[in-house]
Amino acid sequence: MHYSAVSSSSRFAAVVVVVAVVLASSAVCCRAQLANNYYAGKCNNTNVEAVIQSAVKARLSWENKMVAGLLHMIFHDCFVQGCDASILLDGPGTEKTAVQNTGIFAYDLIDDIKSELEAACPGVVSCADIIVAATRDAVGMCGGPSYAVQLGRRDGMSSVSWMCSDLPPPQVDIPTAAAMFAKKGFNSFEMAALMGAHTVGVTHCSLIEDRLYNFNGTGAADPSMDPAYLGILQKYACPKGQTFDNIVYLDDPNSILTFDTSYFSQITKQRGALVVDQGLGDDPSTAWMVRYFADTNNFFPMFVQAINKLAAVEVLTGTDGEIRTNCRATN
Repeated sequence: MHYSAVSSSSRFAAVVVVVAVVLASSAVCCRAQLANNYYAGKCNNTNVEAVIQSAVKARLSWENKMVAGLLHMIFHDCFVQGCDASILLDGPGTEKTAVQNTGIFAYDLIDDIKSELEAACPGVVSCADIIVAATRDAVGMCGGPSYAVQLGRRDGMSSVSWMCSDLPPPQVDIPTAAAMFAKKGFNSFEMAALMGAHTVGVTHCSLIEDRLYNFNGTGAADPSMDPAYLGILQKYACPKGQTFDNIVYLDDPNSILTFDTSYFSQITKQRGALVVDQGLGDDPSTAWMVRYFADTNNFFPMFVQAINKLAAVEVLTGTDGEIRTNCRATN
């Protein structure tokens, strides 16, 4: 599509205004009861955030896909009942058992951090805060932005699997996804920024098999997918008839597990693995956002705003909830 000089400059001006408004809103977004340096002086002589950072660094040194696990976890926790660590609770019928959460990992990392902090100051640091801080550290250590987080969350006391229907499925179309994000208070620009976390994301062949071999029941591949990318997925990642549900990385193989803008560049080349990923680049309402993040340096600040807004959704503070002793069970 051709744009005149006037329409292009007008669109750019509109983008600048949108970014400015969204970033400015972060200063007042639903964090009144959270605080910077919340645990300062509250854990005897232990620096809580330093303990979390050290644990994340050690884990990434031998399992760098942990950044994907943490980002997956924070989104699925905060989007369901708010950021209350309800996703960590064990038991029948909990969020952890929902089909939407079968691919989540990093539970053991949260357990290890919690155990170390409980030994230093029992009953002080919430599991919900550990998820938020650990995710921040992993993003920064994998090439992404370094940013401050506000802490002070308390842990939820209930977890039910049916509430995971709030989560957008990987096959969702963009209008439906935007509506689901809007119910949580996010606009489409923030949605696109959060989806940029797929730059370190992973999925499984079972979730993209229809696009590779039977798109919309046609018995053929999705014709919109880049042929070269399709060939790689069919030959190496997800060969037809395989018995093992292989992992598929959502970004450029040259940028796997590096937090950068290449996810958006991939989408502009019709190389989005998930339906929702490619939909972000194909839908007229969000296609310009993909190009904007791919071609500018504004993805990082927008992601920081959006992830901190996500981390403040329906938080429990004060006397609400509890500080769990064990992240997998209520006290």
